[in-house]
Amino acid sequence: MTGPRTAVPRTVRSRARGAAIAAFVVLAATVPAAAGAAGTQEVDAALPYTCLFPSGRQPATVQVTAAFPERVAPGEPIEPSDVTTTVELPEPAVADLVALGAAGVRAATRLSVGVAQGEATAEATWRGGTEPTRLTATGPLTLTATGDVPSVTGQGAGELTMTAGGFALDLALTTTDGGSTDPASVTVDCTLADEAPDDGRLATVQVGTSAEGGTDAPSGSPSGSPSASGTPEEPTDEPADRQGERAPKVAEPAPGGPAAERNAPTCKYDEKYPAGPMSLNAYITGYSNVNKLDGAALVPPFCTLITQGEPEFEFFPDFSGAYIRQHSTADLYHRQRKETPPFEATFLTFDFTPTTATMVLEQTGPMTIDSHGTTDFLFTSTDTYVRAPVVLRVTSLKVNGTPLDVGNECRTKTSLVSPEPDPEKFPGDHLVLHGRGEQVTGEPATGYLLLSGGPLTGEVDIPAFTGCGTTGGEKLDRLLTASVSGPGNYVKQIQGQACYVSAEVPNPDECTPDLQPLEIPVAER
Repeated sequence: MTGPRTAVPRTVRSRARGAAIAAFVVLAATVPAAAGAAGTQEVDAALPYTCLFPSGRQPATVQVTAAFPERVAPGEPIEPSDVTTTVELPEPAVADLVALGAAGVRAATRLSVGVAQGEATAEATWRGGTEPTRLTATGPLTLTATGDVPSVTGQGAGELTMTAGGFALDLALTTTDGGSTDPASVTVDCTLADEAPDDGRLATVQVGTSAEGGTDAPSGSPSGSPSASGTPEEPTDEPADRQGERAPKVAEPAPGGPAAERNAPTCKYDEKYPAGPMSLNAYITGYSNVNKLDGAALVPPFCTLITQGEPEFEFFPDFSGAYIRQHSTADLYHRQRKETPPFEATFLTFDFTPTTATMVLEQTGPMTIDSHGTTDFLFTSTDTYVRAPVVLRVTSLKVNGTPLDVGNECRTKTSLVSPEPDPEKFPGDHLVLHGRGEQVTGEPATGYLLLSGGPLTGEVDIPAFTGCGTTGGEKLDRLLTASVSGPGNYVKQIQGQACYVSAEVPNPDECTPDLQPLEIPVAER
């Protein structure tokens, strides 16, 4: 932004872990686990589901296999192993994909698993991925997914149960020549069929020596709400008869890919988004206030792919300095979609009702990054405006612990809207974030610069919601609009150091060996 492309190092580079957020779905029924060898339970459950494909609802069978310990000590994580999820798509569903021009498919799976111990509950998401698979014009299609799943830690002695629930497929489609179809991907949401037997129990694990309390167990959440932390805490002095009220802890792994060890989603260019000569990528994270709920939602680290524009210089008449302008473009990126990963927030609706929503920000048009400033060739200052048309989509909702079915089309009617400093040049509804940066030549930058990152702030109006609820079910548009929508919500996002992926020799202080951003920023309020 201040001239030809040069790396701008940070004085302190943050390597902190971001949050890995699970999508929480309604509990449902499945087939119980069977006992295996001594000390181990083997699960092999064939589950009937109904899935919403482009042409309508179709039946599908999901088979889950996994191994669990029969018994663990209080505070010892329960780690499912050898987990596979196999889904068989019927012929009409395969025909839907072929009709889109698909010759191959690669799937990411999400299975919601409910965890309960006594009256306390938590939820986790088992994620998996498949290898690329060729499609045939006729016949069913079997996809087998594997991947890491969360460990679960009971918060006292007694039986801990795991129950299967909602299931979803993210299908990336390719043509015969290896290109992407239009659309390039399809998300298929599935619900467990009513005929699934036996209450949905996948496994029961005994925590401690008996089902009764009275053991030194790690302390946990004081309520029945789930906790995303998997870090054991110090023993509690709480009475034994109260320990079973604390929710089991779910330690969610990050989505698969090279960034998994750093608890961040994959952020790299691919066949759909190939890198160009001025390509950057960077992680962003931060908070967004919701004034009506007197709280803030954390948006965990998400990926942006940036095409940096060439800087333009207009020299002062005496050549003592210059005006600088730069126009760049960007896309949100998550599994080849222009969106963020799902993120969760819990608020007290109407000041007393706990409400938990899982949300996604979807980009609906071009995202631009415009910078302007001045330099005297020793000191440079710039103002940067990021403009992004994004809608807020709600994928699941719980009110006071009760799931409400929001359907597949619950979202804001229009893009989030910010005050626009130049409405004639930038018309329409969009989010606007501003960052100001300064740099003395040869020293680290302060504030925000496109390459080195930094804070971006703004205000946003949250529009009314539409499409929330299911056909024949309760309409939730007015509930969400009354609870969430409104003006003047403060937003603060932190961009990390960008990785210049197109460099002949990428900078190891900016990029991982597989050309992902090295820095994962930490959210700031």
